[in-house]
Amino acid sequence: MCALKDSPPGPAPAAARSGTKYITPQGFTAIRDGVKATSGAFPVATDPGRKPPWLRARAPVGAGFQAVKAIVGAHRLATVCEEAKCPNIGECWNAGTATLMLMGAVCTRACRFCSVDTGNPRGWLDPDEPHNAARTVELMKLRYVVLTSVDRDDLPDGGAAHYAACIRAIKARNPDTAIEVLVPDFQGVLANVDTVVASDPDVFAQNIETVRRLTHPVRDPRAGYERTLQVLRHAKHRRPAVLTKSSLMVGLGESDEEIAATLRDLRAADVDIVTLGQYLRPTINHLPVRRFVTPAQFDSLRQYALGLGFLECVAGPLVRSSYRAEQALARNNAGLDNARLGGTAP
Repeated sequence: MCALKDSPPGPAPAAARSGTKYITPQGFTAIRDGVKATSGAFPVATDPGRKPPWLRARAPVGAGFQAVKAIVGAHRLATVCEEAKCPNIGECWNAGTATLMLMGAVCTRACRFCSVDTGNPRGWLDPDEPHNAARTVELMKLRYVVLTSVDRDDLPDGGAAHYAACIRAIKARNPDTAIEVLVPDFQGVLANVDTVVASDPDVFAQNIETVRRLTHPVRDPRAGYERTLQVLRHAKHRRPAVLTKSSLMVGLGESDEEIAATLRDLRAADVDIVTLGQYLRPTINHLPVRRFVTPAQFDSLRQYALGLGFLECVAGPLVRSSYRAEQALARNNAGLDNARLGGTAP
């Protein structure tokens, strides 16, 4: 996944250490990597050992990567690829694909798996972002774009109107570009879901992230398993033509049956597409990895999901919610061949 934020840069200064507070360019306080260092770091020993070979992504090099890097530098675009420590940055940048990150780089929530900075933006928004997002899509020559964002609980509508404005601006300037939105839960206010759906995205996504039992402490206390299901169900009911999508991380301590139960719950909510990927711990302050799921196990989970009636389940160790999103309906696991990765536990 490559995500670009075409608003005034808001990442933490280089001097801000992980887990410490800093002042953003907009003047509010945020925590680098989202979780305070004093909130209870987990020992490295709680991880199940070194990463297996199938989790070793290629180094970010290549002509395509350099071209995107040049565009990012020339146009002052901040990238969540780096902030979220995405392992696919090299592949995605070389392919020229992108996910635009809206509404800044500071989230009002603090999920224990996520390394995006957290704080209270106090209502700050970049009014030029819809125009800039449309320009970025044009600049990158994108035929498929994913719009995502931080959670903005400080905004009365959670940023729903801003999402809609960005969708409309992109469509006006790039009428042939398909748009996927990966939205917050808008605190369960379904009128805000309606606002986004009415702006006519092609795919509507909200991530369930983990199984019911582990929702807390994995997700912020303001998030909820049932709330995500409700948001997805409502979006599909409101506009049946929209494709709905969600994502699940594995390796946080869940059982195989809990994964299966989550897939059944998502399908019962009329979700069309699901992605499954390995959780990787971003910093010592985040939740530890409890197990590494093998490529063969991902293939088995994919087959189970397809048997439930999902249009597609993209599953693999390095899969993230927006990874190869434009290939999700190719019915071939987005071109991934897990068998080539091996499957022997380290």
